[in-house]
Amino acid sequence: MHMADALLSPAVGGVMWATTAGTIAWCAKKVQRDLDERKVPLMGVLGAFVFAAQMINFTIPATGSSGHLGGGLLLAILLGPYAAFLAIASVLTVQALFFADGGLLALGCNIFNLGVFPCFIAYPLIYRPIAGDCKNPMRIGLGATLAAVAGLQLGALGVVTETVLSGISALPLTTFLAAMLPIHLAIGLVEGLITTTVISFVWKARPEILEYAAASRPLGSLAITKVLAGLGVAAVLTGGVLSWFASSSPDGLEWSMAKTSGQEELKPPQDGIHVLLARMQEQTAVLPDYAFRVNHEGPVAAGEESAPSWPAVDKGTSTSGLVGGGLTLLLAVVVGLLCRRRSLAR
Repeated sequence: MHMADALLSPAVGGVMWATTAGTIAWCAKKVQRDLDERKVPLMGVLGAFVFAAQMINFTIPATGSSGHLGGGLLLAILLGPYAAFLAIASVLTVQALFFADGGLLALGCNIFNLGVFPCFIAYPLIYRPIAGDCKNPMRIGLGATLAAVAGLQLGALGVVTETVLSGISALPLTTFLAAMLPIHLAIGLVEGLITTTVISFVWKARPEILEYAAASRPLGSLAITKVLAGLGVAAVLTGGVLSWFASSSPDGLEWSMAKTSGQEELKPPQDGIHVLLARMQEQTAVLPDYAFRVNHEGPVAAGEESAPSWPAVDKGTSTSGLVGGGLTLLLAVVVGLLCRRRSLAR
């Protein structure tokens, strides 16, 4: 559900950038009270895992579409909503800058849609009341599934609203909405199952992590080495190997755009801020579309191109998964350490 710049006007993109920046500043201030030296590495490893997991698109049967983990709810359950928002912002920033996944103008929208709704609406208003004290695995799974569905539905609604308010694409409100909500309902159900699986692992290894996150408590002396190791290995395997098995079908947003306009991708305006940011992204994206850059010189010989294979074993994909996960871990840890330092200074 990463929006491209072609969907947004500079006004809407600018407003969402300002709103998201304000939310990041607010979260950074809030997180200082419960972030300690043990939660900082957890924040980084979880960010790396979510980055890797988002590389794997899973097929939605009988639709011709695919989806991927949003990750905001998972992060909120394990870190608390404020640290989770900073972590998902780190993930999406790395994706946009270094992999050209989501536009730079649209970055504010993407962080808002994939961060605010799951962290500050789905988590406290749906997951927390259902999961309760986080001691019943059935309630945890039910809460995670329903909250994941709600978070993605709100995110899909946000994408449609921002697109229609921008008014630069031929995507009518009712038709676009009628495509976006049902497909993201299916994606949300799968995300709920994935979230439940990861939470179950953490709950069995260290249930206190869920309890402390819900109570906004520091981890203190709690031993979390096993959890960090498990999530770290999962991030490496997911980004380096399992990413080969990602579905090649268009994701929920691209599929909805095709259903609405007949095109999976729209061309942005060829002037102004759109062109400036596109050129900037070309310079920063060292692995665009999670692959090595390809120089096309001269015509392609007949029969040279072949249909993509599955699994798509590719060094560029593996490199992207490992490099992206490492960059996300680094950025999330730096953000966490800055918040921690300011807290100690006070």
